[in-house]
Amino acid sequence: MNFWSVSTRRLLMLLAASALLLGIPAAATAFASSATTGTGWIRLAHLSPNTPAVDVYLYSFDNSKAMIVLHHVAYGTVSPYESVQAGDYSVAMRAAGASATSQPVLSTSVTIAAGQAYTVAGMGPESGLRLQVLDDKLTTAPGQAEVRVIQASLKQQEVKVTLGSTVLAGSLKFGTVSDYQPVSPGTHTVTVSAGGTDANSSVTLPAGTVHTLVVLDGASGLEIVNLEDASGSGKPPLGGVQTGFGGTAPHGPGSPVPWLVAIGAGSLLALTGGLRLRRNRQLTVRI
Repeated sequence: MNFWSVSTRRLLMLLAASALLLGIPAAATAFASSATTGTGWIRLAHLSPNTPAVDVYLYSFDNSKAMIVLHHVAYGTVSPYESVQAGDYSVAMRAAGASATSQPVLSTSVTIAAGQAYTVAGMGPESGLRLQVLDDKLTTAPGQAEVRVIQASLKQQEVKVTLGSTVLAGSLKFGTVSDYQPVSPGTHTVTVSAGGTDANSSVTLPAGTVHTLVVLDGASGLEIVNLEDASGSGKPPLGGVQTGFGGTAPHGPGSPVPWLVAIGAGSLLALTGGLRLRRNRQLTVRI
C-alpha cells in the first residue's frame, strides 16, 4: 500500500478526531454530509380544525409500500422530522382506521432536495381540505433567529401576531403562512390579537435557531405552538412539538438513514462522553 495514501488517511482520521474533541458540533457535520449523501427531511402535520383524525402515509414514488404510516393523527399534531433520501415522494391522508388500500381522502407529491427540510400539512376547513407543502428554513443570518407563523385557527379567521415590537403577521388569514423573518435572539413577548382581545406570553429564541409559530383553536381559546425548525444554522432539524402520533410503521429498506444516525450518535457518545439533546419547547397562549 502506498505510504502517502496511508499517511493521508491517518492524518484525516486524526483531524476528524481532533475536531470532535474540540467541540465542533456533530450535527453540523451531519448537515454538511447530507448534501453529498442525498438526505433531506420531512415532517407531517394535521392543521385543519374541523377535520377528524386521519392516518397519514408517506410513499416513495418507486415503491407502493408505505415508508411511514402515522395512525390517528389529530388536529394540532406535528410530527418530528424524518430523514429520507432525496427524491420524489407522495403523502396520502385516509380516515383514521381506514384500510391502507382504500382511496385516500387527500394526496399530494413532494420533491425532497438534499440538505433541505419540508413540512406537509393538512390545512383549511374540512370542506376545502388541502395538503400544503412548506419549505422549511434551516439557516439564519449570523447572530439572528428566524420566525414564521401558520394561521390554523378557524374560530378566528384573521389574527395579528407580534414578537416584541416586531410584527410577524399583521392580518394573517385562516389557512395561510407568513414568511420567515429575522429577529433579535433572546426572550420576547408574543402577542396574539384576534376579535378585539389580546393575549401575551413569552418565547425564548436563541441565536441561530429557526421557529414556526402555529396558531390553533384550543378548548377555551387560541393556542400558539412554538416549533423549532432548526436548532442552529447548518444543523439538521431535530423534530416537531412534543405531541406524538399514534404510531409509526417500520421503515422500508429504502430508508436506512435513521438507523445510521443512531449508530453515529452512539459512536460520538463514546468519544465525547455525552451528547446533548435539545427538546422543542411548546408555548401556549390562551385568549
